[in-house]
Amino acid sequence: AVLDGGVPIVLANRVGYQTMPSIVAVTESGRELVGHMAKRQAVTNSEATIHGAKRLIGRRFSSPQVQRMRETVAYEIVEGPHDDPRIRIRGRVYSVPEISAKVLREVKLAAEDYLGEQVEKAVVTVPAYFNDGQRQATKDAGIIAGLDVVQILNEPTSAALAYGFGKRIDRTLAVYDLGGGTFDISIMEISSSGVFKVIATAGDTFLGGDDFDQRIIDWLVVDFQTQTGIDLHGDRMATQRIKDAAETAKCGLSSEEQVEINLPFLISKGREAVHLQKTILRVELEELTTDLVERTIGLCAATLDEAGLGIDEIEDVLLVGGMTRMPLVRRSVEAFFGQAPQLRIDPDLAVAMGAAVQGAALTDHSLDMVLLDVTPHCMGITVAGGWMEEIIPQNSTVPIERTKRFNTTRDNQTAVKILVVQGESRRAEENDLIGQFELAGLRRAPAGQVELDVSFVIDMDGILSVEAKNLETGALQSIQITASSGLTSEELLIMGDEAREHEVARKTDEAFEKVRQEAEAILDQIEELRPRVEGAVAKADFGSAAVSDALRAAANVRTLLEQGDAARITEELPALNRTLRLFRGVALSPG
Repeated sequence: AVLDGGVPIVLANRVGYQTMPSIVAVTESGRELVGHMAKRQAVTNSEATIHGAKRLIGRRFSSPQVQRMRETVAYEIVEGPHDDPRIRIRGRVYSVPEISAKVLREVKLAAEDYLGEQVEKAVVTVPAYFNDGQRQATKDAGIIAGLDVVQILNEPTSAALAYGFGKRIDRTLAVYDLGGGTFDISIMEISSSGVFKVIATAGDTFLGGDDFDQRIIDWLVVDFQTQTGIDLHGDRMATQRIKDAAETAKCGLSSEEQVEINLPFLISKGREAVHLQKTILRVELEELTTDLVERTIGLCAATLDEAGLGIDEIEDVLLVGGMTRMPLVRRSVEAFFGQAPQLRIDPDLAVAMGAAVQGAALTDHSLDMVLLDVTPHCMGITVAGGWMEEIIPQNSTVPIERTKRFNTTRDNQTAVKILVVQGESRRAEENDLIGQFELAGLRRAPAGQVELDVSFVIDMDGILSVEAKNLETGALQSIQITASSGLTSEELLIMGDEAREHEVARKTDEAFEKVRQEAEAILDQIEELRPRVEGAVAKADFGSAAVSDALRAAANVRTLLEQGDAARITEELPALNRTLRLFRGVALSPG
């Protein structure tokens, strides 16, 4: 999104969509696909189609969250050199920031198409509950994509900027942000003087729409095994088709009371094809996912307590993220806060719009706007006994600098190791170790006689720097907490060069881009009609051969798209249009 004429504009990508799934795929020929194109071919290429990178970025491979994902995704997650998760597809290992960079690069290209000039700087948003490592890893992704990330902005804060921009209002606001992979809740104050202040924030970086999808998937798989005796877990193509159907059903149930899931020829049993046909009711989805929604409401209550506010002091409730379209979510939020949420801003676009506002504010000081955000986690160091000594409390306004004084704990101690931890537990081992360094050269003396100051500095992006100072000698030792992405500066340079080469190649092939967009638009419509066509053919005694031929024509165009053969695609467009006309005729025919 950009601020154009004083108005935040969400740009369409090259396929014409204002939103884009964060999905990356590599075809058998080695071509990279991003967004809708990657999503459409996931059924036949699930092992090389990456989704959910946002849940992996900045985490440790050994973390419970990464191990959970290894059990549920079709692609292979392997251990990197620094306990960071990496992704192996088509014989190549990718870092998670490298995958995220491919999505950022696609967004960068869309902005350049709109603006007619090169884009070098950007404001990038992240979940408010991201820790320091996750923020640093996101910056790595920006570097690889060829962007100078001038600010990392919390997503609920960004949405509030979009809500309050241009309005001289004084409001206390709750921002409930439930997206595809993460959940955040932020309590904010907006003042008529243009100050946007975060009071408190909390969240769960492993709670989102993917979990709602998984509940439907599990429900379908168990029911299918009960009905047929077939366990689908071992069939990746069938599992991917169910995953796609589950997401579609979930979205459909936001507006319909029931949705039919129809997957013909899902799997073979002996020499017979087995179909999946199941109706799911909205009330059934709500029963499957009530506990997930209740988890978000529990976090809302805890954040209000942290902010020191009562429910009656919240004047507006803003919904952000596609999952907030779910009726159960909206009812639960309204019941908790005692008021209907604001629906003036599209929940899918609010975050991008706010980022555009903040980007403009960083370059145009006449906008007269001040943003005061907070750090979502406690920060401190490990002290004797294995305890965490808090230096910067949770929900401290950033930027911030705090210093605490410590003494040696042993006789004749000449060095001290500073273990920097982040989290809310009193026990240091239960928090995230995000950095460590040593201050040496201390004077030999009885325990407690040598003093040192430990200073924490958090900048506007929430990035932490730590310094230890020997008060007797003035000697300093410091560290800026580095990304847990596990990427070296050399790796970042190499990945950035590869990304630029890829970008140049795409920009020089304008003929292919033009024909690609036309072909993809037709393929989109064919895919949208396909379930109805397959359902109609399954009930009839004729037409299957014509539909099969038509699907082969569509598959042939997809293959040509992967190969980048603009001339052959142009030749096949008439056949592709005939397929679309055939599908429209079958889908619209009575009965």
